[in-house]
Amino acid sequence: MKRKIVFIDEEKCNGCGLCIPACHEGAIQIIDGKARLVADKLCDGLGDCLGECPEGAITIDERDAEAYDEAAVEEHLAGLKRSQASGGCAAAFAEPNLPCACPSSQVKTITRENGVDQAGAEGYSPSFLSQWPVQLGLVQPQAKFLQGADLLIAADCVPFAFGDFHRRFLKGKSLVIACPKLDDIQAHLEKLAAIFKTADIRSVHVIIMEVHCCSALKRVVEMALDYAGKKIPLQETVISITGEIKA
Repeated sequence: MKRKIVFIDEEKCNGCGLCIPACHEGAIQIIDGKARLVADKLCDGLGDCLGECPEGAITIDERDAEAYDEAAVEEHLAGLKRSQASGGCAAAFAEPNLPCACPSSQVKTITRENGVDQAGAEGYSPSFLSQWPVQLGLVQPQAKFLQGADLLIAADCVPFAFGDFHRRFLKGKSLVIACPKLDDIQAHLEKLAAIFKTADIRSVHVIIMEVHCCSALKRVVEMALDYAGKKIPLQETVISITGEIKA
């Protein structure tokens, strides 16, 4: 049958993933670095994803396509949830009091000794990391280190590109890191919205790289704040690939 359906121009698509949380049917996924329509029957053709694409890569086309199948959408969404929940200790996060045997996700508060700020001392650059874990996918919204925190949200590459990351940006803040190109954007959106709803976050500082796909991280944060119904001061810093502050 001929009907209206989403068309994604792969030459224009940069794989930022902003269209994914906008598609309530889960019909779009990042595959091989590009946004792709998983199946015609999952797309209702309404185009909620159009306005989220910064490259104008998504349009509505009219062509022969399989009919929209609401039952298939429900099954597909349930499968996505099962897939997310099956990742390591992720299932434990649904119940914050359940222990998790995975060391990478065990919550810890790191206490620094007074006077640890010796940045600049010859041969020594101290860490200002105050909690564990730091990967957004592993952080529990109920974690104590998030309560009343100034939250630093950094793209994965930032601490490697900017040599003075700890002293300049991390000191005194709680940290989560994510990659807006390679990670599950929808999962990050949901996690950040849960953090903003649960924790009394005082401020948010997003630090990204100058590469275009990285800009999606700030947009995801803005969407999460909107979903959570929160108005929290938001700052953005952009780091060049040569390690300089651009904005």
